[in-house]
Amino acid sequence: MPETVEIQPAGNRTNTAAVVAAIVVVILFAISLYLIFNLRGRVNSLEASASQQAIETKGIQEKLHMTNKNVEAGMEALGSKVGMTQEELAKRTSELKAQQERAAARLAAEQQATNKEVANVNSAVSGVRTDLGGAKSDIASTRSDLAATKAKLESAIGDLNVHSGLIAKNHDELEFLKHKGDRNYFEFKLNRKQRSPVSTVSLELKKTDPKKSRFTLDVYADDHTIEKKDRTLGEPLQFYTGRDKQLYEVVVFNVSKDSISGYLATPK
Repeated sequence: MPETVEIQPAGNRTNTAAVVAAIVVVILFAISLYLIFNLRGRVNSLEASASQQAIETKGIQEKLHMTNKNVEAGMEALGSKVGMTQEELAKRTSELKAQQERAAARLAAEQQATNKEVANVNSAVSGVRTDLGGAKSDIASTRSDLAATKAKLESAIGDLNVHSGLIAKNHDELEFLKHKGDRNYFEFKLNRKQRSPVSTVSLELKKTDPKKSRFTLDVYADDHTIEKKDRTLGEPLQFYTGRDKQLYEVVVFNVSKDSISGYLATPK
């Protein structure tokens, strides 16, 4: 079958192209208007921002100007004060120098007086040395007498007002008395509140006071209790005992917190 071909007129194609072109032109015009208005808004915003920055910059410049004026005024005041301080420092330095000179003069006068006193003392010391040289013989003689005195034991009056003869103040002196053989000696050590027999009697320590070297002692003899209250070291504690009522003596030469030590002397 033979094909049928339609042939459009040339005038229709031309109209369609014109319409499309018109539409494109309208779209481009609209886009151009939009871009123009948008660009104008940005320009206005930038101009406003630049104006604000200019105002702020002017304010900052004014503040800097005021600050510079204040700094200049402060520097002028400080310079004035520094000048006054230098004057005061010079005046104070002059005063201190004068005080130092016065102090040096006073010190020199005192040193001179001291030297004079030292000279007087040296003279007096020379005189004393001369006197000491003359007293050396007397001192030697006194030392000899003291040595002889030390070699002897002390004698004392007992608590019954009876002369007790020689008294030992330590163990070594007690040994010396034992060797003399004049009396019988019984050394003891007593603990507090403990009754202990010593020779023919008994002794009991009641109280001690080491700081004051004092003690209290009870003596049991012939069925009697003899209290020796608040006695001191080296004091002869005397009492009579036995059929013939002979004199006994207790001497304490050491006292501690809870004990004492000493000896009992009895007749031969």
